[in-house]
Amino acid sequence: ILNFFFFLGPLCSVLVEHFGCRATVMMGGVLSGLGMVASSFTHSILELYFTAGVITGLGFCFSFQPAVTILGHYFVRRRAFANAMSSTGTALGLCVLPFLGHYLHTKLGWRGSFLVLGAVLLNCCVCGAVMRPLEKRKKAKEKNNGPKPLAEQGFKKQMWAIWRSLVSSFHRHMAFDLFCSNQRFCVYTLGITWMMLGFVVPLVFLVPYATDNGMEQSQAALLLSILGFINIFVRPPAGLLFGLAWFKGRHVYVFSIALLLNGLSNSICCIAPTFSVLVVYVLMYGLSMSVVGSLMFTVLMDIVEMSRFPSALGLLAIMESITLLIGPPLAG
Repeated sequence: ILNFFFFLGPLCSVLVEHFGCRATVMMGGVLSGLGMVASSFTHSILELYFTAGVITGLGFCFSFQPAVTILGHYFVRRRAFANAMSSTGTALGLCVLPFLGHYLHTKLGWRGSFLVLGAVLLNCCVCGAVMRPLEKRKKAKEKNNGPKPLAEQGFKKQMWAIWRSLVSSFHRHMAFDLFCSNQRFCVYTLGITWMMLGFVVPLVFLVPYATDNGMEQSQAALLLSILGFINIFVRPPAGLLFGLAWFKGRHVYVFSIALLLNGLSNSICCIAPTFSVLVVYVLMYGLSMSVVGSLMFTVLMDIVEMSRFPSALGLLAIMESITLLIGPPLAG
């Protein structure tokens, strides 16, 4: 799911450009909901890969990127706070969804759980419906002496015109020109791509690491809950703080320091696999993670123009998907 969530970013950028954020988010809600519902009727792991992985991941991608993009258009002065508040939903899910999933699995089984989660994800359609559409750019009027319709051209010319249109659209929405011309965007993209190699590893391996070293399952699960609650309560105040005028133009420096501390905090868990040490680790990791999550898209909005933000986010997403896919296997 996560890999498709990031890998199909350029396709989402094209949809946002042509249909707008509202329609794309609603399309994502339908796909993610149908993917979960279809997962409840699967009979093999391959079918589950397709329904819960491909279809639901595609729906998540279509729901997430337009929501981030439209925040940049809605908010300017309070953009840092808006991004921080939106990212708090991730932390809330980190706290609530494990307990909800366990409860649903206990009461309804895995098939019933997929059905309920599918119904929950369909609410993304409601969220998309309340997004006020942005003013569309005026389209240039077609000239009378323009190119002839494709039906009047030969088959080879039609295929060549279609190919050139696809290449042009791909080049425009992949933001390769930004990657080459905007040095700040280039450094940011490479840095975030490298960050994703290990950013989600603690979320995957923290509980197994604790239980393998003799900690009770309840205590190990509590560590993730602490991490989630830290993110819930830190991100909104962090957004308010970084929205002050003094931080304007300095977001990238705060983001870089938080990212450095986030990486260094992982050395704490190597001291001893005890509950007290891991709580200190979770506190340090959670605080730095909150700042990183609050400022990640704010920094990108500071680096590129909002007119190119969907394309820039699409290129960033597809590069993130590579390291996100190989990170957990490399960690073991």
